[in-house]
Amino acid sequence: MEFGIQFFPDVGPETKSGAEYWGDCLHLSGLADACGFTNIRTVEHYGQSYGGYSPNPHVFLSAAAMRSKKARLVTGAVLPIFNNPLKIAGEIGMLDAISDGRMECGFARAFLPIEFEIFGRSLDESKARFTEGMEQVRRFLEEENVTMEGEFNSYAGVTSLPRPTQQPRPPIWIAALITPESFTNAGRLGYDLMAIPLPGGVMNELIALYREARAEAGHEGPGRVMLAHHMFCHEDDAKALEIARGALDRYLKSLVDASSSWLDGRSSKDYPGYDKIIAMLAKETTESQMEKGGAFIGSPGRLIDQIAQYEEATGGFEIASLQINFNDLPLQEAERSMRLFGEKVIPKLSV
Repeated sequence: MEFGIQFFPDVGPETKSGAEYWGDCLHLSGLADACGFTNIRTVEHYGQSYGGYSPNPHVFLSAAAMRSKKARLVTGAVLPIFNNPLKIAGEIGMLDAISDGRMECGFARAFLPIEFEIFGRSLDESKARFTEGMEQVRRFLEEENVTMEGEFNSYAGVTSLPRPTQQPRPPIWIAALITPESFTNAGRLGYDLMAIPLPGGVMNELIALYREARAEAGHEGPGRVMLAHHMFCHEDDAKALEIARGALDRYLKSLVDASSSWLDGRSSKDYPGYDKIIAMLAKETTESQMEKGGAFIGSPGRLIDQIAQYEEATGGFEIASLQINFNDLPLQEAERSMRLFGEKVIPKLSV
């Protein structure tokens, strides 16, 4: 298994300035190579403390590429519904050049209703815009003089620059939450899969659907699965929980707050059952996330056991993407945790 670090800003100006938050993230990114983390990832969100400090993941990852010379730079994930595909392709090519071919492209559909309102997009267009946008980005990366007639964007003889450093293009990931169709679709298209085990319980079945769909479509190999977890490592189990609990509970609350309009009667054909998903997440705590494998918190020995057990329960996955400075967790605690995990845990679990 490989381990990466993930930065998901979950703070606003009242907690940390953008300069302070991203300064912390760049400092931690500079430790990635020495600590054994193989990739660095961040998100795309808008307009609120849940993710809003990261409207463009390519910007941060370009800076992170200067702090790490080995780690892959992963968008986790770009939202085609809020971006022009030509702009996305150009930014991918630029980051791939800056990082000397270390860029990997993650795409997601978006799920926060407030973001759709900000951009004047319909929730019911989510699937169509995602499918069209992803395909157009792929073609811009792989081809030159591209002509495409789309429902939302059309192009005639356009070449995206700079051309990707990796040929034919950087690896592509698709993000999925809990809908079986999303996992099957990622496998059918032959892309890698990134997922979040927040709901718990069914991840083994969903990963199996992905692997099966990929094989049935005739794609080579089983694909790669990246799962996102919160992580805090400390020499003492009780102290680890004491330090991490408040920050993680606040993170979980902010996720539900950002998604709360799903609980107020909001519905969409493209998001069936999201009211139930958010209602379920509203009951989550640090302890429940630890039980379900969504959070790895404790001493090195405990984390080795937690991760090994979770990997076995899911049927195996390739990359654990770890949130290490979630919410307002102090930088010194995040750094100590990251160093300890790199020294004591990664050598025991990496292949």
